[in-house]
Amino acid sequence: MYLLAKLIQNKQLKLLLRNCSTAAKANKKYAGELELLGKKYTTDDWTNLTPKIISKLDKNLHTRQYHPLSHVRQKIVNYFYKNFRNKCGNPTFSVCDNLPPVVSVYQNFDSLLIPKDHVSRSKDDCYYVNSETLLRAHTTAHQVELIKMGLDNFLVVGDVYRRDEIDSTHYPVFHQVDAVRLCVREEVFKNVCSSESLQLFEVKGKESEDKQAVHTLEAVKIMEHELKTVLVGLAQALFGSGIKYRWKDEYFPFTHPSWELEVFYNDQWIEVLGCGLIRHEILKNSGVNDRIGWAFGLGLERLAMCFYDIKDIRLFWSEDSGFLNQFRFDDPDTPVKYKPISIYPQLANDISFWLPVDTEYSSNDFYDLAREHGGDIIEQIKLIDQFTHPKTKKVSHCYRIIYRHMERTLTQKEASAVHRKIQEAAASELKVELRIK
Repeated sequence: MYLLAKLIQNKQLKLLLRNCSTAAKANKKYAGELELLGKKYTTDDWTNLTPKIISKLDKNLHTRQYHPLSHVRQKIVNYFYKNFRNKCGNPTFSVCDNLPPVVSVYQNFDSLLIPKDHVSRSKDDCYYVNSETLLRAHTTAHQVELIKMGLDNFLVVGDVYRRDEIDSTHYPVFHQVDAVRLCVREEVFKNVCSSESLQLFEVKGKESEDKQAVHTLEAVKIMEHELKTVLVGLAQALFGSGIKYRWKDEYFPFTHPSWELEVFYNDQWIEVLGCGLIRHEILKNSGVNDRIGWAFGLGLERLAMCFYDIKDIRLFWSEDSGFLNQFRFDDPDTPVKYKPISIYPQLANDISFWLPVDTEYSSNDFYDLAREHGGDIIEQIKLIDQFTHPKTKKVSHCYRIIYRHMERTLTQKEASAVHRKIQEAAASELKVELRIK
């Protein structure tokens, strides 16, 4: 949820810088019908999935034994199991880590109060199955359905999908943890003396920087204190008890007030998570009128890259035993730093073309195409030059594609063969005019 909101802010800036902002056209490979995870879906002009993305479905790296993402997931689960128990000693937080990633537009956006015209809904940002269905862009897409099921305390862990740039820290599939905690009046004020007159809600209240209009200030402050205490404790459990941290005020459509937690790690401030008090409208739409709640969201890859000193996000998808065997331990708190088996050289090739005049184009269209034909030997793609012809007004893009195999030395012959495929595909599928020197 919160990582999506942060990405949205970055996307809005990028959209201002693009010559042409749009989304990919319907993928003709799936004209009419598409089957995902055993279920068939009708395709339309919104369909923009690629075979490469579809191949990632049902991999479930976050639950795979001895996988680094699974270890980080378990560290977080263990923290909540330890700190939230009922009178019988049983954990009160439920863990939902096998929910299907194909969700409705309502789940992913509408249920979270994300406006209809919001940039995050575009085909340039998300992988759509059709106009009403997509691969979830955040695990918060399941928040309303789980609340409707009667869950008050839960963690949602899963794979999420977003179209984005290509480099060592970005991948179109990654993993998130979202959490929700809802409390009734008695729970909120249980440690307050003479709390009989205190209430969660007020009539004709006004929204301010400190609270939503419907909430009382005392309820908000108690929930804020609990939320921040819990999350500082989580950061200390993950990074160490002496970790420095700081809070930043933030805006999210689905929570108010909202904050981001940053920690000082490896000589720099790192954003760990976003959080806040859930918008009461979301709870009301879920059939809950007597509770106030908080929520937070974080990314597993970002944490795992910090903990294990993994420099390239593609490694999480590696099947190489030299990588996976370094995480073959049962205790998720085992201290490990990843040791590269070998450092293979990079190979760089440029591609330059005129953008189509009569059809829409986005850089993310090219990134998806390149990944589809080059796979994970593409380490990074950079837009290194943009040029507008002074007379024709045609726009040219030049991209530098960095090739590097994660498990062996890649030859220039191999890289060039892949590069030619990308050039040919760009010309035929994106209708660009190549500028081959």
